[in-house]
Amino acid sequence: MLSMLRYSAATRERLKVSEQNTWTMRHFSRANPKGPEQGDVPALLRSVVDSIEELGNVEIYDLIMHNEITEDGHWPSITVYFDYPSNDA
Repeated sequence: MLSMLRYSAATRERLKVSEQNTWTMRHFSRANPKGPEQGDVPALLRSVVDSIEELGNVEIYDLIMHNEITEDGHWPSITVYFDYPSNDA
């Protein structure tokens, strides 16, 4: 990774390169309970929505769906990446 010191202030402004080079990203994952209904994607999505609503005012950055194959079939899970809004924006 290139150091931010290699860019002049004018170059950083032109390229919109941030002075901040680390960020904290919060995340959680949800999956249905293992068993015959584990592949129920609508139920999984409802669970994710409920979890997001419980968090309150958050900014969602990404949702990634994963799929594991088990003896009971497909077992999807979803990881949600989020953070609380910044007053700086």
